[in-house]
Amino acid sequence: MTDATMPDVPAPDGSRRSIVYTRDKKTKSSVIWADRLAGRVITIGGFFVILTVFAIMLFLVWVAMPLFGSGTVSDAKRYTLDLTGEHVISTSVDEYRTLGLELSQEGKFTAFHVPTGRRINGLAFDFGGAVPTAFARTLQGDNVAFGFPDGTVRLGSLAIASSIVPATALPANLTTLPGGDRTDGVAIYLNVAGDQVRRLQPTIALEASAQVAPQGTPIRFLDYRVGGTAERPLKTFVSIDEHGTARLSTAYAQVNMMTGETSTTFTNSEVPTGLNVNDIAAVLLNTPGDRLLVATNDGMVRRFDTRDPAHAKLAESARLLPAGVKPTAIVYLNGENSLIVGGADNSLSIWSQIDRKSPDTTDGNVLTKIHNFGPQPAPLEHFAVSQRTRLFIGADARGEVALYHATTERRVLTFPSQGKLSPVATLILAPRDNGALAIGKDGEVRNWTFDVPHPETTIGSLFGKVWYEGYPEPGYTWQSTSGTDSAEPKLSLVPLIFGTIKGAIYSLIFAVPIALLAAIYTAEFMHFRVRAVVKPVMELMASLPSVVIGFVVALVLSPIVENWIAAIVIAFGVIPLTLIGLAFLWQLLPQSLALRLDGIPKLIAFFIAIFLGIWAAMNLGPLIERGFFAGDFKAWTSGAGTAAPFLFLLVLPLSFILVFNFGDRLLGQSWRDRLRTKAYHVAGAWELGRWLVFTVIAFAVAAVSAFLLGGAGFDARGGLVDTYIQRNTLIASFGMAFAVIPIIYSIAEDALGAVPEHLRSASLGCGATKWQTAAWVILPTAGSGIFSAIMIGLGRAVGETMIVVMATGNTPVLDWSLFNGLRALSANINVELPEAVKDSSLYRTLFLCGLVLFVMTFVLNTFAEIIRQRFRKRAAQL
Repeated sequence: MTDATMPDVPAPDGSRRSIVYTRDKKTKSSVIWADRLAGRVITIGGFFVILTVFAIMLFLVWVAMPLFGSGTVSDAKRYTLDLTGEHVISTSVDEYRTLGLELSQEGKFTAFHVPTGRRINGLAFDFGGAVPTAFARTLQGDNVAFGFPDGTVRLGSLAIASSIVPATALPANLTTLPGGDRTDGVAIYLNVAGDQVRRLQPTIALEASAQVAPQGTPIRFLDYRVGGTAERPLKTFVSIDEHGTARLSTAYAQVNMMTGETSTTFTNSEVPTGLNVNDIAAVLLNTPGDRLLVATNDGMVRRFDTRDPAHAKLAESARLLPAGVKPTAIVYLNGENSLIVGGADNSLSIWSQIDRKSPDTTDGNVLTKIHNFGPQPAPLEHFAVSQRTRLFIGADARGEVALYHATTERRVLTFPSQGKLSPVATLILAPRDNGALAIGKDGEVRNWTFDVPHPETTIGSLFGKVWYEGYPEPGYTWQSTSGTDSAEPKLSLVPLIFGTIKGAIYSLIFAVPIALLAAIYTAEFMHFRVRAVVKPVMELMASLPSVVIGFVVALVLSPIVENWIAAIVIAFGVIPLTLIGLAFLWQLLPQSLALRLDGIPKLIAFFIAIFLGIWAAMNLGPLIERGFFAGDFKAWTSGAGTAAPFLFLLVLPLSFILVFNFGDRLLGQSWRDRLRTKAYHVAGAWELGRWLVFTVIAFAVAAVSAFLLGGAGFDARGGLVDTYIQRNTLIASFGMAFAVIPIIYSIAEDALGAVPEHLRSASLGCGATKWQTAAWVILPTAGSGIFSAIMIGLGRAVGETMIVVMATGNTPVLDWSLFNGLRALSANINVELPEAVKDSSLYRTLFLCGLVLFVMTFVLNTFAEIIRQRFRKRAAQL
């Protein structure tokens, strides 16, 4: 309880009395309960915020982790096919891994049920009793070619036809196989959804023989490719006879769409190899037929340019293996841009043709080793490549089979042997990269089911340099899709991280000076009535949607900047010089007049100076462009003219800093003492003169420095600037700066306004000017708040999406050029996610992008908090 005495009041008897009121000091229980409830709600809310943040991070980790997992073998079977007396030369399997085909040298097929080894009725090519001396197949395996002792070649097809039939249309007396599949001895039937059945049946076709080599000259080597379209397929094959003569043959097939008949026209061209047939190890042809490779037993390969088959010429001789090492297996990787080479020294390497403009080859291309797997347990004798990725399987001399990924240089899986190893005759990798078959020379079949969902992603491929086929050197590349199915995805995150940092840095370079100077001017110099209008307007800018800013920047600002690029570049110097010049001219006004014009008139004068600077830049831009940038600034960025003009613009700020610092030290305190003896406007005139003299000297120093740097070979082109494109980093930085400025300005202005008034008054009372007070008292005291404002602005820039998507062109490149594009992590997620297949490598990599962005933000905020605490401790000492 507490007593309160009220003033004296008149009593009935005329006297005056004091009235004492008693009040209970105890806080009401409702207030206590409300306070406790608020505390609990705030605590629980904060806990759930933290929990949600960690839950998001854990979810991102959970989605991205499979990218770094290894493959697994889920099933392994072993059984024997009766291949007595048959020499197996090829194996095929359908995409469902249900029906397998074994082709013998005699042309006989063995069709079997892949899961169980159950044989069904086979077919055979009719060679008229002849036995092929050479065999080739396309990558898909459905087109084959046979060479014969009489110098003829026969083309054919070997396929597994797949069709859907109603369950009511099945043949009678079907035999049920283990696992539920059924067969009638001719085909295999699988149940599918909708009460339907998939029918798998082997089909063969054999074309008429074509005389390629002279009559009676056996064909020893053969390779076969099929391209073109379904209506006009282009069949190309190369053959080498027993005399070592190579012939490139092209079969132009045309299908009559009315009758269905196919007419074929053959053309033959000899390719002079100069080799003995016994020295040849392998021959390879690409699908267009413009590149022929002949590998020899001494580890060399000869590459022939066959773009003009009638005038084929040796383009290059390259050594694939050390002298004396024989190649044990050479095949094309999917896409036919790279070679898989296995050597008798247990080596395994990948070679790719790279355009190096070499004078040592006829076309400038050079076969280059781009991947080396190191020594293997034994020499690899057989390869089977994937039809869709850069996976391939290899079988060594012992019979061990392993799965490899070419680009990442790793042995992904070693398949279990399931008993004693035996030499392998043929290999096949399932079309869906989920199974493999190894057929032994004794007919023993090893069948594996495996799962390698993300073979192309490792820590090294995501964050390190990778040498992709066709590229001149290892690098960081992001290219998730391509125009052809044979191209591999390139998923390096380094260009995206770099683009995120690049965009954030350039946007802050524009935003931080403008926002901080505006905050200082608003908090320390602007009239309170003007401030009451300006600050809400600035804060309102922060509410503009990013997509609106991006739209305006991309469609309105981008063409303007492109047309006035020279004026905009010099505006970065002209506008500040105009403002500084106006400030010195303002000092020429009588002090009484200057005080009366403070507030709105001064703000109007400020904007007039900005418009004058813009007008001056627009008028000077074309003149400077014609005089110093070869008449066209955009052409100059592509190499025209000299390097000195832009070096002058880069050196000029540093020149100003050096000249003015040196001048202040040279004039010293005596100059300031002399100014104090002058009238206000006279001192202002002297200061204006000093500034003009120092400015001229700074321009001269910058010009001399630029001339010397240009003469020494320095050039900003290819670095800070490059070929100008309309959607570029400069445009995006303008838009991002517009989005970031209100945030930095508002927080920084609040921090400056929160500085205790007694510090400001004490500084002014000691004779300091407003600028001195702002620079040496207010800014250090508000340092933690200003730093927080910059960090929040940085976080906003790092996470920006729509402005980057719409204004930069989304080019994932690694350069600091202002006139080139970029692709940020957030923008990449926005662009790629709608097209990403769920649980694919691209899909999970995009979630990894989110995780990387999360980690970057977390580290950035942690670092910012540490720095902010140091600022607060320093400010607390004031």
